[in-house]
Amino acid sequence: MSENGTQERRPRHTGNGGARARPRGRRADPGDLDALRQLLSDPPYRRDLLIEYLHAIQDHDRCLRPSQLAALAELVGLSQTEVYEVATFYAHFDVVDEHEPAPPPLTLRVCDSLSCQIAGARQLLRDLNESSGDGVRVVRAPCMGRCQHAPTVAVGQFHVDHATTEKVAEAVACGSTAAVVPPYVDLDSYRQQGGYSTLSKCVSGTLSADFVMNTLNDAGLRGLGGAGFPPGRKWQLVRAEPGPRMMAVNADEGEPGTFKDRHHLENNPHTVLEGMLIARWVVDAEKVYFYLRDEYPAIRQLLSSEIAALRSAAIPLADRIELRRGAGAYICGEESAMIESIEGKRGLPRHRPPYVAQCGIHGHPTLVNNVETLYWIRDILEKGADWYAGHGRSGATGLRSYSVSGRVKEPGVKLAPAGISARELIEDHCGGMADGHGFRAYLPGGASGGILPASMADLPLEFGALEAHGCFVGSHALIVLGDQDDLREVALNLMHFFEDESCGQCTPCRVGTRKAATLMSTPNWDTGLLRELAQAMSSASICGLGQAAGNPLLSLLRYFPEELEA
Repeated sequence: MSENGTQERRPRHTGNGGARARPRGRRADPGDLDALRQLLSDPPYRRDLLIEYLHAIQDHDRCLRPSQLAALAELVGLSQTEVYEVATFYAHFDVVDEHEPAPPPLTLRVCDSLSCQIAGARQLLRDLNESSGDGVRVVRAPCMGRCQHAPTVAVGQFHVDHATTEKVAEAVACGSTAAVVPPYVDLDSYRQQGGYSTLSKCVSGTLSADFVMNTLNDAGLRGLGGAGFPPGRKWQLVRAEPGPRMMAVNADEGEPGTFKDRHHLENNPHTVLEGMLIARWVVDAEKVYFYLRDEYPAIRQLLSSEIAALRSAAIPLADRIELRRGAGAYICGEESAMIESIEGKRGLPRHRPPYVAQCGIHGHPTLVNNVETLYWIRDILEKGADWYAGHGRSGATGLRSYSVSGRVKEPGVKLAPAGISARELIEDHCGGMADGHGFRAYLPGGASGGILPASMADLPLEFGALEAHGCFVGSHALIVLGDQDDLREVALNLMHFFEDESCGQCTPCRVGTRKAATLMSTPNWDTGLLRELAQAMSSASICGLGQAAGNPLLSLLRYFPEELEA
């Protein structure tokens, strides 16, 4: 192992046992090597920073060319195949042939997630393709985490919410292409409100690690990234592993309909950061990797600023925090795929065991926590386990940040008791259904969580409450559908999403999602074959993406058979 935890690279060998000085393939041009040395950080060049290097090149040149990839491979000490496979895996990297023109100076990305589709994104995409002039590229894009503002168009890194062709044209004409950092609670304001005092109590010994973990367990806090595993228990498991230990913050929420993490990071990032540092202290993690999805450039700016402010203010444990930038891969929300990405590789989920708590980043035991999970840590420790446990309905415990979008009057992040029903969320927190739309169906857990009819809207939105109905609450993303929405088109939109986002590692998911999308595009569905495909994906896929891809389809077959009548 090297000092930074990466694997030392052994010399390659020829068939006769002699060492080969450099990998096979095209030779790196000295000019490209010099250009990259000027563009990238100072050596030594690290393999785990490969994705950061690719971002730096593309940000500078708008694309990646084979000659640049060859030069980067030589600098980092990798084969060109390894660099190329990473560059072509992630959706946000544009690999362009040597003699092809670079992409136009400006790219318009039209979100086609379900919330945006039912808000008119499909027609908007056609209109922008027809009206955009030279120097502008228009492409469809998966969920941008702005579902309450649907439809959304990214003009460069500037987001046009409730987008129309006129609003997008105005942004282009004004040159509005940079991310806009919203007003938020910065470090000074946070500390004036008592921020980081709980962390100080931990570091000083006023609070013990056992007290912190027991308090979280007594509060009934669940992991709020989708799986619901209790963080207090997870911390105990990681802490019991031999060091050195690592920590990763999963801020790669890419589930269509989910935007709660963005909400918390854009408004009060230090609540999350203090929870992160408390977690780091409990498990004694040597380093923290904060993995943020690339669709959140404004948050990347504010986190870069505030993490630097933490170091300047000598906040305990604020050293060795690396902010890592995703590159447009929903699969990296799966914790082992995220760790592969942090290591500079393709985001392919790992087989388990071993679990990441035992063998994670660079082979070290790794704690992985979601943004909203960390958001609650400080409040629970300050207000007590009973305060948090005192919230909840229908046997559920605590508070949740529900992302609500679709056919409601007031979409957004709704702070409500765990176990609340969809009907209560719609009527009591969202102002009811949008004008002209009757309540017909809802997705309780984003794209993966299945679809339920309005007649079942009184079920509690909580872990374990919906599984008997073929659904789950997951990341607590509620997408509300009305009586004018075509549910077949809804299910097809979701299957196309899974098809696009499949990492391709396992055949049931890679082939199954594509075949299912093809069958669902026909007027008459072969329901028998579709059921068989869904079962194969559920039973044989490596990770949750393939295992859950058939849920919306199966829900439609189960609860909305009238949709399939010719």
